[in-house]
Amino acid sequence: MPSIQTIIAALQGGRPAEAERLCRERLAAQPHDQDALFSLAMSQQFQGKLEEAAESHRRLTELVPESSVHWGNYATILHALGRLDEAQAAYATAVRLDPRNPDPRINFGLLLIQRQDYRAAREMLLDAFEIDQNLPLARIHAARACCHCQDFHGAEDLLKPWRNWLPLRDDALQMELSRLLLLLADAEGARGLLEDIVRRNPAHLEAKVQLAKVDERLNRLAEAEALLGSIAQDGLPEQARREVAHVRAILAMRKGDAATARSLLEQSGPMHDMDFGHYYELAKVYDKLGDTEQALRALRSAHALQVEELKLSSPRKFEPDALPLPAATLHVSAEDYRRWPELIAPDSRHSPVFIVGFPRSGTTLLEQMLDAHPALQSMDENPFFDRLAGTLRRHDERILDDLSVLRQLDCDELRKRYLIMACEKVPRRWDAQLVDKNPFNMLWLPMIYRLFPKAKFIVALRHPCDVVLSCYMQNFRSSILGAASETLERLAAAYVQAMRGWLHHVDVFKPQVLLSRYEDLVADFPRQTRRIADFLELEDASPMMKFDQRAREKGYIATPSYTQVIEPVNTKGVNRWLRYRREFEPVLPILEPMLEHWGYSTAASN
Repeated sequence: MPSIQTIIAALQGGRPAEAERLCRERLAAQPHDQDALFSLAMSQQFQGKLEEAAESHRRLTELVPESSVHWGNYATILHALGRLDEAQAAYATAVRLDPRNPDPRINFGLLLIQRQDYRAAREMLLDAFEIDQNLPLARIHAARACCHCQDFHGAEDLLKPWRNWLPLRDDALQMELSRLLLLLADAEGARGLLEDIVRRNPAHLEAKVQLAKVDERLNRLAEAEALLGSIAQDGLPEQARREVAHVRAILAMRKGDAATARSLLEQSGPMHDMDFGHYYELAKVYDKLGDTEQALRALRSAHALQVEELKLSSPRKFEPDALPLPAATLHVSAEDYRRWPELIAPDSRHSPVFIVGFPRSGTTLLEQMLDAHPALQSMDENPFFDRLAGTLRRHDERILDDLSVLRQLDCDELRKRYLIMACEKVPRRWDAQLVDKNPFNMLWLPMIYRLFPKAKFIVALRHPCDVVLSCYMQNFRSSILGAASETLERLAAAYVQAMRGWLHHVDVFKPQVLLSRYEDLVADFPRQTRRIADFLELEDASPMMKFDQRAREKGYIATPSYTQVIEPVNTKGVNRWLRYRREFEPVLPILEPMLEHWGYSTAASN
């Protein structure tokens, strides 16, 4: 009878068929030999005999039903075979038998992600993280699940120590980390991880394609082209061929070659059944070529697929009674405000400058203009006040219903937390005033005013129809915007909801506000720039005139308009909606209150 040592030597020597034969000889004499049965399962896996391996692992769970390891191995092979229901049950047993072992929880969480049960995956993977907080595997996959659930702040917290984990010995795990860092706006970190993989393994196709994508986002177009040029096209696997074609299409669009981009995207097709990003890119190409019917058709496909995915992670946003803009915001009446005690707060020079406005109204352009001035410092878009509200909500949900209960100490502590979050995003220059650009800060005006009552606000204003169309054409990361963008009608209702809330609170608090109308800004850029500088008490407006140069120097800009703000101002985006006027006929009555309030016409001459 062969010894276990002989069997292991065959496995380690790359002779799985011989190992299988030896295992069967030993099991014929000792049918309940666990070591021989486990070695048999491994030899079968090495030979690709997955069904036979699954049967061997199943027998092990019968021999030792209390073994979490055997149940975990059985689950993993079932997962590989696509027998997901059985795999899920086996993982659940493995977790129950050894609740302090993170490994089966991690594998279970990955299965749940595959099954698009994102909330359950998040809980399972966060449990694995709590068991071993120093395990990069648990942190990375828990962050992945958090992103699926729109918990980007949680993902950031999990990945904060990622530099301490390097080098990661698993390229696939390093690829996943790079994707998450890019999603969380750390493009340089993502690029470094990908460069490391390509440097160690120049033939790593997936890393090279992903690196080209990152280079495009960083406006390093020549580097992206060179990377794609180094990939041999002959014999390229179908999935890789599609990915390369998609990046080439994006680069073609960056060069103004929409016809080539169209050809590439139409020939390659989507990369998978739920690839709504493909249809958003197609829509941009068709729009550039003036083919509005095709653009709308692509957008309907994009939104249908995106909504299908969003319903998995954020089902409440699509319930019949959900608001068109289902954001957790505050409402303060004039009577409520009169009950607020007067507290000590920073003056306007020591408060942030807030740039607000509905998305796609020109907030990024304003931010880049202000960031180009040496007396100002901006940061990428961050939901700081949403996070501060979460802090208050965890302490006592009633606080958000009555901000008058916040004492001096409370407001001081909240301002401190705000500053800490800002410093985590940008290396603060203490001689510069902070600029906080987040379109939906307009929904948090009560909290902002409670903490920074002397702050100045610049409101980006643009024709509501152009705003709605531009939002409809964007592949937003946010589930709030994704849900609001399901249809043009819902988007219009969200716009009106946001604007009414803003106008109400401006009437209540009367903060210092400057309206910056996009159409005026692009029509007379020097004059409007001077107007903004005067509002912010800046003597020299000239640095803001060179915003495009500053934006190119920054590299990464974490908003959909990253390709526009590196160019000088132009009027291309004015009255763009008129080409889609037929689609806007049912939308105009919804927007009418705001069209009238802001003085916008629906005539072509506006």
